[in-house]
Amino acid sequence: MTESATPSATSQDYKATLQLPETAFPMKGDLANREPAALKVWAENDWYFAIQRATAGRPRFVLHDGPPYANGDIHIGHAVNKVLKDIVVKSKLLGGFNAPYVPGWDCHGLPIEVAVEKKVGKVGAKIDAATFRAECRKFAAAQIDKQREDFKRLGVLGDWSNPYRTMDFSYEANQVRALAKIYANGHIVQGKKPVNWCFDCKSALAEAEVEYAEKIDPAVDVMFAVADADKLAAAFALTTNVTDAYAVIWTTTPWTLPANQAISINPDLAYALVKTPRGHLILAQALVDRCLKRYKLDGEIVALTSGDRLERCDLRHPFYDRASLMITGAHVTAEDGTGLVHTSPAYGLDDFYALKRYTDEVLNPVQANGRYEAELPIFGGMSTAEANPKIVEHLRELGVLLADFQYPHSVAHCWRHKTATIFRAAPQWFISMDKAGLRDTAMAEIKNVRWIPGWGEERIVGMIANRPDWCISRQRTWGVPIAIFVHKETLLPHPRTVELMELVALKMEHSGIDAWFDLDAAELLGSEADSYQKTPDILDVWFDSGVSHSCVVDARPELAPAPADLYLEGSDQHRGWFQSSLCASVAMHGRAPYRQVLTHGFTVDQFGKKMSKSAGNVVAPQDVIKLMGADVLRLWVAATDYSAEMNVSDEILKRVGESYRRIRNTCRYLLANLDGFTPEMALPHEQLLAIDQWVLDQAHQLQAQIEAAYENYQFHQVYQQVHEFCSVKLGSLYLDVLKDRMYTLKADSIARRSGQTAMFHVIHALVRWIAPILSFTAEEIWRHIPGATQTRPGQTGGLSSVFMQTWYRDIPALPANAALSTKDSILLGELRELTTKALEPLRAAKLIGSGLDASLTVYIGDQPLATLNKLSDELRFYLLVSDAKLAPLQVAPEGTSFYATSAGEIAVLAHVSHDPKCARCWHHRPDVGRHKAHAALCGRCIENVDGAGELRAYF
Repeated sequence: MTESATPSATSQDYKATLQLPETAFPMKGDLANREPAALKVWAENDWYFAIQRATAGRPRFVLHDGPPYANGDIHIGHAVNKVLKDIVVKSKLLGGFNAPYVPGWDCHGLPIEVAVEKKVGKVGAKIDAATFRAECRKFAAAQIDKQREDFKRLGVLGDWSNPYRTMDFSYEANQVRALAKIYANGHIVQGKKPVNWCFDCKSALAEAEVEYAEKIDPAVDVMFAVADADKLAAAFALTTNVTDAYAVIWTTTPWTLPANQAISINPDLAYALVKTPRGHLILAQALVDRCLKRYKLDGEIVALTSGDRLERCDLRHPFYDRASLMITGAHVTAEDGTGLVHTSPAYGLDDFYALKRYTDEVLNPVQANGRYEAELPIFGGMSTAEANPKIVEHLRELGVLLADFQYPHSVAHCWRHKTATIFRAAPQWFISMDKAGLRDTAMAEIKNVRWIPGWGEERIVGMIANRPDWCISRQRTWGVPIAIFVHKETLLPHPRTVELMELVALKMEHSGIDAWFDLDAAELLGSEADSYQKTPDILDVWFDSGVSHSCVVDARPELAPAPADLYLEGSDQHRGWFQSSLCASVAMHGRAPYRQVLTHGFTVDQFGKKMSKSAGNVVAPQDVIKLMGADVLRLWVAATDYSAEMNVSDEILKRVGESYRRIRNTCRYLLANLDGFTPEMALPHEQLLAIDQWVLDQAHQLQAQIEAAYENYQFHQVYQQVHEFCSVKLGSLYLDVLKDRMYTLKADSIARRSGQTAMFHVIHALVRWIAPILSFTAEEIWRHIPGATQTRPGQTGGLSSVFMQTWYRDIPALPANAALSTKDSILLGELRELTTKALEPLRAAKLIGSGLDASLTVYIGDQPLATLNKLSDELRFYLLVSDAKLAPLQVAPEGTSFYATSAGEIAVLAHVSHDPKCARCWHHRPDVGRHKAHAALCGRCIENVDGAGELRAYF
């Protein structure tokens, strides 16, 4: 440019010559207020179905929703679960799948019964069963409506207008069909054997409905008199009979003694006959010393024998006039107690199976309400809790109590009532684990499933290997009936049971479960009706959800066929839904209902403590959303490694909020610099400046990592990688370097268009990376990307969503002939770090403000010197100083500190620049003031204001 050129601007309006960033995308997220408006737009435009239409025809990925229970407000655990599912579904959309999501609710069961009982009373007292069921249905529907709004507020996309509910008539009917299929396959059995029983529920409990807590019970050592002296003498090889011999048992459940039928011993253990002042005691040899110490007795072992020789020796019950048989059982050990186990088959599975080899008779004096039947001698009508101390006292009075003390131990409790449960024998329906090979098939199917994390496989294997038969019957009102007719005398199911269940299912499709309870048996059985009765029990609520693979996945065209691609729930569901679904599916179809199972941990506070209202450490998702917005809560979920306990607190969320702002502000800066840019302006990759090619290569590499992280469900890695990219690669490096070029060059210059092209590609990639996590924000960004919301093929009404896209494929890798190689970029990165160190003393001494107030001299070896020399004057733009000179290493001043780098030793010396400062670009340059018309500008700014424009090759 010549001196005679006509100036186009005065010193007062140079700001107008800068290309300052501008965007309508707000700096402040204001998520708490902006997100509800977005939800309204989504609802008005049927966003979920618009996305489903746009992605139709792609390969399908089905995440089957495990139904939350329809009772109470959602808590932070609900939020974690639903957000994780939403992240999976949305990442699959971007991964090129059609990913429908049908949310569901578990609607039957005891908690709803209890809540309704509080409102309207118990069945038979103030209300009839049909009215009660109607009230339960109404209550569940109201709870679903509340929870649904909270789930939608989280930004979870799904078919909220048509979810599945286990109380829907079609679902209830299909549940009966599922039961019929399992029955037809030979897995259903009847039996009277011990099951977990809650006196408050007055019903059997599922394994998953039991939790364990400490309880103190009376522990007693009781003597059972030997009634067969000849058998005893033969077993111990005695020459004379012993008339005062006793088998000694130890138990923590004295209330079970009225139902004692046997004493179990281990056939392979050694047993001793011990002479004491209380008589000859039979004890496990290994426990003699401990027992005598507990009884405060002296004793002498007079004979030894093995347990198998004592089998079938008759004993006498300690307070009833009946026999108690010595039997063998592998469950007996010599680890504790006496080595002899009091056996009441009605109240323990080991006892039940041990005695079953000797007799089918099972004494069960305890009724469903926890009281002994009135006819029981001595203790009739008492509750088990009332009887416990009275039994102990009665034993003492009879002289058969050797010891008693209070014993703390872990006991099964009902998860709803928090009261201790018992094992109690009652007529029940079971899915047999072994009758038709269910256990073996399930164990084999587990190996065909991908378990995430991997320890999930070991956990489910242990549970299936050791679980008893699945008791599927409950003695309650609100649930799907076990729609089986049984013979009144033989109690055997009707020979046409499968056919009859289908007829019942057809009726239930029209009127739900009431169809069974209102059914006149003669309508289906005709003249046989007088010989059969309807089963009054309902199905275990875990069966309800356990057959959802059939009632939902197989039943809905957009999901079918099972198996689903993924089940995702909390770690407690290995003993719950994961297990019930596996057993039900294998029983029906011989295969698992899922291809993958993902488990997440529970939420705890910042110190790892369980959340509770009493501790004051509860974090309610509703409060977080009102204060910070759903996207911040979603970001916390993604940022936390869900494979372990998930810590959350106000302080943790505050830090996550800061990370959110970093990501949002980075996106805003990219959008602001795209002001006036259109996709048609994008330059070919080979025309891009070196650093623009470099940043796209960084994005290209990162995209592969992010796709892999999503594919492997490692969302915390996505968060870490995106945050690092925004704060370091972009914020602290690329965008920092780019700023001068974007602001000072001509708007349509090649160098500026190069930067805009790179930022256009980066924002397209970045918005997709964050979309599954920061859904509200991503959709907002999407609307501000130039050209992004243009109507595309297959879309209707001009709607466009980031979730209608796939991962961005237009990010090129670094070309082989790139002006800056990967090796060069490493060297430049190290040089920037050294520059920061060199400038720090000048900043600390307040000799400079920004790096533009300084100049540098870089002393470097010959080979890297040649590399950096090709950058010429542009090196200063990269290092963000006003001048950067290069010099050979050997001419560095004496005493200079050198640093080791990938290119050898380097020294960087910083100086305060004494050149005048350009009013437009703020660089200190010696040519400021040399142009009369633009005395405040440096030469390159004059060229950018009035000339052809500055040329850049690198930065």
